Order: sequence, then C-alpha cells, then structure tokens
Amino acid sequence: MGLAADAAKARAIGARALDSLRGRRAARALLAERPTVPDGTVEAVVYFPDLPENLYQVDQWYEPMRRLDERHRVVVVTRKWGSTARVLPDCPVPVVHCDTIEAVERFLDRQRVRVVFYVNQNQQNFPAMRFADPAHVFVCHGESDKDYMSSNQLKAYDHVFVAGRAARERIRAKLIGFDETHLVEVGRPQVDVHEPSPVALPDDGRTVVLYAPTTEGDVPSMRYSSVAGHGVALARSLLASGRHRLVYRPHPRLGLTVPAYREAHEEVLRLIDAANRADAGARHVADTSGPFGWQVDAAHVCVTDVSAVAYDWLATGKPLVVTRPSEPRAVLPQVGLVQEIELLDAADAGRAADVVDGAVRHPGDAHAALVERYFGDTTPGASMGRFLDACDAVIRGREEALVERAARPTTGRR
Repeated sequence: MGLAADAAKARAIGARALDSLRGRRAARALLAERPTVPDGTVEAVVYFPDLPENLYQVDQWYEPMRRLDERHRVVVVTRKWGSTARVLPDCPVPVVHCDTIEAVERFLDRQRVRVVFYVNQNQQNFPAMRFADPAHVFVCHGESDKDYMSSNQLKAYDHVFVAGRAARERIRAKLIGFDETHLVEVGRPQVDVHEPSPVALPDDGRTVVLYAPTTEGDVPSMRYSSVAGHGVALARSLLASGRHRLVYRPHPRLGLTVPAYREAHEEVLRLIDAANRADAGARHVADTSGPFGWQVDAAHVCVTDVSAVAYDWLATGKPLVVTRPSEPRAVLPQVGLVQEIELLDAADAGRAADVVDGAVRHPGDAHAALVERYFGDTTPGASMGRFLDACDAVIRGREEALVERAARPTTGRR
C-alpha cells in the first residue's frame, strides 16, 4: 500500500513537472511576441501566484480590469508558467511573469504601482504583501455567505472590496477587532459584463435553465455540490419537459476528489447528449470549459448550489433556485441567502421542471429586496461604475499617502 501510494505521488510530481515545462515553453513563446511593459507606467497589478486550475478566479476580472486600464495602466502578474501560458491568449491587459518574489520586487521597483489586487486567499499572496508602497486590496472571486468570505485574513489588506450591505453585516458579525472602514462596497462589476455566446440558442419559447453545480470540495463540511444528490433527476426532469433548454455548466473542479460526483456529472453529460440526439431542435448545452459569463445572459433562470454562482446570479435579479446539500455533514451558513429562500431538496429534484416554472412565474418582492441587500444598485452600469470609482479613490489616496510619507524627516520605501 505504501509503495503504491509513493508511486502514485511520484507520477503526480512527474506530471506536474512536465506540465510546468510545457507551460514554460508556451508562455515564453507568447511573451516573445509581445512588447515589454515600459518602466514607470504601471499603476495597478492583479497578483496571481496560483496554479492553472484556479484561473477561473482571475479570468472573471479581465473585463473590469480592462475597463480600469482605460484610466490606470493595469498588468496581471503571474508566478506559475502553466498559468502564464493560459492567461496570455485571453487576458486583455499585459501579463508579466515573475519566477520568484525577487523578480516581483524588481518589477515593482521599475514601476509606479499604487494598488495590488488579490482574487483569492492563497498563502502565496503573503510574500507580495510585504511591499509597503502599494495598497493591497482583496477583491475575491465571488460573493457568498461561506466562512471564506469573513475570514480573519481580511485584516491583512488595506481595503476589502465587497459586494454590498450583506457582506458588511457578515464581516461585522464574525470578526473581532476588524476595522470596518477598510470595507468598500462596489457591487458586482461582472454583472455589467456581457460575453458573446459561443453557441447560438434559438429563440423558440423554451425557458433556458442554467444548472451550475459547484465542486464537492475537499472536506464533507464544505460538500455543497448537488450533482450527486440532485443532478441526474434534475437533468432528466428538465430534458424531458419539452419546454426547457438546459445549459449545464459545472464547476471546473467538480468530480476531482469524490468518484460519486464525477460519475453523476458524467451521467448528466450522457443524458444531455441523448436528449439532443432524440430532438435536434432542443439544443441543450453541456458547457464544461471556456469562460463563465455568457450563460448568465443566455438563461432565464438558474439552478445552483450554495456557491458564488448563486450570488452572481442574484445580482441579475432573475429567478434563482438554490439546492440544499444532500451531504448530511455539509454545514450551511446560519445567516444569509440560504436562510432567506426555500432550498430545493434532492427528493424534489425529479420535479425540477415544475419548480423552475414556479420560480419564473412568481419571483416576488422578497427576491428584489435580497438583490438590493447583497449588491445595492444593480441598474446597468452601476456596479462597474462603483468599482472603477473605488479603484480611482484607492490609487489617488495611495499617491497622496506616498507624497506625505516622503515629506517626513525619516523615510523608507518598504
């Protein structure tokens, strides 16, 4: 048993090394085709030292950062070659690869960076936070009521951009000794990003349903994914109705740790394929790769789990159905969205078509109130405007603080 485990570990290490080598070659070829970033021009950095499997956390910020780049020069700094290779083709702002933290320091020394953004709580963020000149801002990669969103780690940042009043209440209730003035409510700028659909969905009167189950996670207490408990019955109900079009978009990491979740995911894929072969006009979609965003525009209603997708969808104001975890050890938040709406049990997944129809017919005033509490003003352009204005304020404030520091009798850069 020990030898088998050691052999599997060795194979995994070898595979990662090979992926890194391929990523290095691909990234260097792409970087060689791009102009270098001029010294003294960069004011904002998105810092991403993470592996390629977590790129979904940064790619949703591409369009907001492109918009910010129209006001202040922005670059994405990556640390893993595989990530660099994957970011370069799609990122609308320049990408700078830094192998080491010393390389990051040299880059900052050549630039006039006033803010560094972080999209996750990766421990590899910490070395970059020793640099005192820029403001360090946590923007996260989605709004939710998970403990992650009110972690004590938030105290490390100069500013924490949150979606709205609900996030402020959550952090205030959880953290002891946190300076609430560090919180900046910016809404959800991604709601103002409209991605073109890679597939042409016919406008034929069908209700388009986005089913977006989350990952099963690494521990049972965080096992919110519905795919093993709800997924197959839910898909069968929607695929058989004749009045719905299913867009299935699972979390990129779904099924990586628990075989039962991978098996249910694969069964949903088989059901979609069979339904499309039986009725070519149904045009159901199994979307297992590519960017997330176009699905939000394309769908009329969303079925998802306790995850950031629920909150991203909530910001649209369109009908939302959230599942109750079928894993008995999963810990639901005691406050927030899941306590304020009726959750879909696995036992009811077989009548998902009727549940979805009911959500579309009767959205209710309570839904609109939830949207306002979590995201504030969601009229078109409002969230993006608040985000850009907040970035302006941070950059301007840091510039003023650096001038003030330089005027002190004793100064130091970092």
